[in-house]
Amino acid sequence: MKSQEGTLEEWCRSLLQAYELEDVQIDVNTILSLAGVAAHSVVRPAAPLTTFIAGFAAGLAAGSGQATNAAAMTAAMDRARTLAADYDAESARTPVE
Repeated sequence: MKSQEGTLEEWCRSLLQAYELEDVQIDVNTILSLAGVAAHSVVRPAAPLTTFIAGFAAGLAAGSGQATNAAAMTAAMDRARTLAADYDAESARTPVE
């Protein structure tokens, strides 16, 4: 029986291959850590939303030549992590008068 980590690594490779991104290096644990911060600092469903948007932003930055793939991913993940960690769900729900 495969471990969860092994399964995730295999799934990651399958996705990268399907999108013809075999040369892209993905740190699964960093992505899962970002998802955890978003889930615990915002709300659980923020985890996939946060990782998707961070990935999309990184892709746009790299695709437009603003940064290398690695630099774009690092910057997008760092920004999302900071925003999620600083997010206060209670104050966000309180209307400003």
